[in-house]
Amino acid sequence: MDLAFTPEEEAFRLEVRAWVREHLPKETAHKVHNALRLTREDMQNWSKILGKKGWLGYGWPKQFGGPGWTAVQKHLFEEECALAGAPRIVPFGPVMVAPVIMAFGSPEQHQRFLPGIASGEVWWSQGYSEPGSGSDLASLKTRAERVGDKYIVNGQKTWTTLGQFGEWIFCLVRTSSEGKPQTGISFLLIDMRSKGVTVRPIKLLDGECEVNEVWFDNVEVPVENLVGQENKGWDYAKYLLAHERTNIADVNRAKRELERLKRIAKAEGVYDDVRFRDEIAKLEVDIVALEMLVLRVLSAEKAGKQSLDIAGLLKIRGSEIQQRYSELMMLAAGPYSLPFITEAMEAGWQGDQVGAMHCAPLASTYFNMRKTTIYGGSNEVQRNIVAQTVLG
Repeated sequence: MDLAFTPEEEAFRLEVRAWVREHLPKETAHKVHNALRLTREDMQNWSKILGKKGWLGYGWPKQFGGPGWTAVQKHLFEEECALAGAPRIVPFGPVMVAPVIMAFGSPEQHQRFLPGIASGEVWWSQGYSEPGSGSDLASLKTRAERVGDKYIVNGQKTWTTLGQFGEWIFCLVRTSSEGKPQTGISFLLIDMRSKGVTVRPIKLLDGECEVNEVWFDNVEVPVENLVGQENKGWDYAKYLLAHERTNIADVNRAKRELERLKRIAKAEGVYDDVRFRDEIAKLEVDIVALEMLVLRVLSAEKAGKQSLDIAGLLKIRGSEIQQRYSELMMLAAGPYSLPFITEAMEAGWQGDQVGAMHCAPLASTYFNMRKTTIYGGSNEVQRNIVAQTVLG
């Protein structure tokens, strides 16, 4: 196993670094480095910039318009974007649904949906979780009844991230109640502008409406929007979830946020506290260990070996690390991390009077990271899966 990058890979890294620094808007990078609010325009503008370069679908093979990069090149691209302060690519289109359409969709679906995803023009959402059907996703109740050349969809999805911006949504729906719950699920692509679709934002503790409820009331969906075969959606969902859980690990963002934590600790005068610095050191060791795990997977792929499916393990460690660095930032700032006044942040006056400017978004980051061990399959469930894989 060779975890060192080749000269060609290092040259690729420098190429990506130079391009990102030239094309990433400086205002957007400032917001990312300081955990300030990103608007839809901020996120989609970066997606379109990448799309114009052909890099939004950076994990896509050449046959579908992607760059055809190796696993190592994809990792280096993600790392350079994160360290430069680029917004995370909204994953629902290019990272999640696109691979499913490529693998299981029809040629007509390839032509219809992939170009809009690759360009960043079309915003996609994910319709998986329901009230009472989160980690137990197979118990979902949203139904799709086939009537002629249409499906009639009724039900509710919840915790739909950024669904208020969505133009299309990929949904798991129940098309049969026979047999095991997993056998009656199908994978549908639904236009969110269709009659009968209602999106209701959910305000979170940090004051943001990052997640939403999505209601379907007799929504008509053409049969040609079914991906793959009817009642086979569970297989496609598992394929997609492996992409999601690996994405959640996000080791590159953790490396960037570790540097932010050090800046805050130094600004607040606690970096010289040996015990606090010990906590930072332990976090850094865990981030390096997570990176080594990622690189081991990449090394196995590069060598053409079948690596162990460790998406769940990456999700567990990555999500816990995200919570740890947000907690340490709060501890570093102490009482100044507590006031969270959205209007003050937007007006730009929450400065020295109530703590340094870097303290303003800390409560928001902390609150937001509470969810990471739950979404994408709760960590408790992931530990059971890992135990079953190892112990049988």
